[in-house]
Amino acid sequence: MVWDNFQNLLVNLLFGISLITTILYWFSLAIPEIWLFSKISVIGSIFTNVIILGILTTRWIISGYFPLSNLYESLLFLTWCLSTIQIFGEYKTNSKIIGSLICPICLLLIGFSTLILPIEMQKITPLVPALQSNWLMLHVSMMMLSYATLILGSLFSTLFLLIVYLANWSKTNKVNEKQILNADSNALPQQKVNLLNKLDRWSYRTIGIGFPFLTMGIISGAVWANEAWGSYWSWDPKETWALITWIIFASYLHARLTKNWQGEKTAWLGTFGFFIIWICYLGVNFLGKGLHSYGWIS
Repeated sequence: MVWDNFQNLLVNLLFGISLITTILYWFSLAIPEIWLFSKISVIGSIFTNVIILGILTTRWIISGYFPLSNLYESLLFLTWCLSTIQIFGEYKTNSKIIGSLICPICLLLIGFSTLILPIEMQKITPLVPALQSNWLMLHVSMMMLSYATLILGSLFSTLFLLIVYLANWSKTNKVNEKQILNADSNALPQQKVNLLNKLDRWSYRTIGIGFPFLTMGIISGAVWANEAWGSYWSWDPKETWALITWIIFASYLHARLTKNWQGEKTAWLGTFGFFIIWICYLGVNFLGKGLHSYGWIS
């Protein structure tokens, strides 16, 4: 009971910090001259990351198992993964674009996990028999890492398309892909062209990192399924949508590596993948059918 009350306090604090941090990131992009917005937003991101890590670590110590047993814990872990990737990405690129994309997602995940999910799911409970396996940590953590990384890569693609759309909307002659990638100064301002090329490159690299995590997650899940259910693949809704997600991002990488696609063509694939990830991760949980029953809202 004491831990439940303390956890509620931490989660409420977490939501407040995430909200303020998100607003400050947007301000830092809109008014880059005020450096204080940027500094405080970075500090807010670090606090968010540390608080989530503290909650997960404490649940691990109290329960005795890695905190990925239900949807609530996986939401917190996904939020922590997103926050960690954001902090690392900002350190490497010195760009606040990453934070302005990731922080709203983290805010929504925190709000969903605390306001929508049942209170019973937020409490620490004994591990159900189906999850009492050493594969729990490997399989679920790999899937969450892949979701976090692929979400960021997809957001880069979505922002790329949004900028191109706004540029076309404000001009009589449409800006084509060749003009963007060749930095044609007659088509777009050089600063915007550089940004588009960065987003295209970041999307490719991030999805390239996330795809192996997704592959390892699916393979480890298949091995675990054979151990638990006697079959490597049962066409469970979760398995089916994981395969669809894998195909979408495999198509993205295939198009970049063999067809030399880049820019707007692959950005559409990446954006489509963003929605597929959420169907795979959350959408299936509303169906109430299949073998992954421990994570369903119903």
